[in-house]
Amino acid sequence: MNSRFRVYDLALAGMFAALMAIGANLTSWLPFLQVAGVPLSMAPFFCILAGLLLGSRMGAISMIVYALVGAAGAPVFAQFSGGFNVLIGSTGGFILSYIVAAYLAGKIMESRKNPSFPVFLAASFAGIIAIYVVGTTYMYFAVNYMLNTKMSYAGAWKIMTWFMLKDIAFTIIGALIAPRIYYAVQKSTQHRRRAA
Repeated sequence: MNSRFRVYDLALAGMFAALMAIGANLTSWLPFLQVAGVPLSMAPFFCILAGLLLGSRMGAISMIVYALVGAAGAPVFAQFSGGFNVLIGSTGGFILSYIVAAYLAGKIMESRKNPSFPVFLAASFAGIIAIYVVGTTYMYFAVNYMLNTKMSYAGAWKIMTWFMLKDIAFTIIGALIAPRIYYAVQKSTQHRRRAA
């Protein structure tokens, strides 16, 4: 019985790792998907959705798989990039932040037996805050100490403003659609348990 659940969970984790690759490269396929020159990456959206739907453990594992596949050289990061050098570059912190964000969103979800919309919304916003705090802080240090270019911490946050507005909008959309998917997944899991 446990092995079946492991296979099912790993399949969902793999699916979200694949969705991350698609979401990160959406504007590479559809370059017109931009607002004020800001590409509409769906990676943060899928990251938080993974935490909401898979929980802290499997949500984080799906993001670790995504990061490892990209670090190994597969072109799954933005603009079809890959390799370890992307992780240590200025945007690498955002890739690593997805692990923290999925885990945090999942932990908040797990704190309630039957989460309501406010819980989904709080978990989603906790996830997006984690992405920006970790990612922007990492970018600041990478630019100043790895790339030897001067950038203020306030300047790093200013660069991220347009992306932040887009991701806040997607975060609210994700919190609105996640409950229906969440309870459908829960129902499916209960059905599998009875069948086993």
